[in-house]
Amino acid sequence: MKKTSVQMSERFRVGALLAVAGGLLDAYTYLTRGGVFANAQTGNIVLLGVRLAEGKPEEALRYLIPILAFVMGVLAAEWIKSRFQQSSAVHWRQITVGMEAIMLLLVALLPHSMDAVANIAVSFVCAVQVESFRKVHGNAFATTMCTGNLRSGTERFWMYLRTGEKEHLSKAVQYGGIILCFIAGAALGAWCSGFMGLYAVGAACLPLLAALLLMA
Repeated sequence: MKKTSVQMSERFRVGALLAVAGGLLDAYTYLTRGGVFANAQTGNIVLLGVRLAEGKPEEALRYLIPILAFVMGVLAAEWIKSRFQQSSAVHWRQITVGMEAIMLLLVALLPHSMDAVANIAVSFVCAVQVESFRKVHGNAFATTMCTGNLRSGTERFWMYLRTGEKEHLSKAVQYGGIILCFIAGAALGAWCSGFMGLYAVGAACLPLLAALLLMA
């Protein structure tokens, strides 16, 4: 049977590298930038509501800003896609990954007094990534959060148990692999933050650059 061609940006190895970066960034902002989640905006939205209920609008603002930055990141990714999708010189996803790496290197230079700016930049980067890379082998994946992957992987596993079709098991394993890579990235982020401090965010550039090279 003829295999369906899969573009490099949707291959598992690229998704795995991006998931490592995603996990690392979440751990980094939570551990070194004031307990804010860069990727999981659900957490920030919940904390925003809690702080408002507690009558602490100043603290609520700390969670609102990354949420708005995430929105802007999605819009930026869509603009880059619309502008460069037909370009023969460079793939639009290569542009987004390159932009991510540059912004993260700049974040490493920001002191603690600029944690809010750092969280804005990282949330923006994560939004660009999650909007740019939405599939692995044709299936919907997220490389900056795990809830959807966990649901889809479990669903695929249930379908395998019902039908015995190995394709469902293969998809379930792929989802599990992405989740494990995210966990590994979070562990790496915690480890790097322990001895690199604010500069730990630079470690996320390594899997990003590896993904960029694969797509090149």
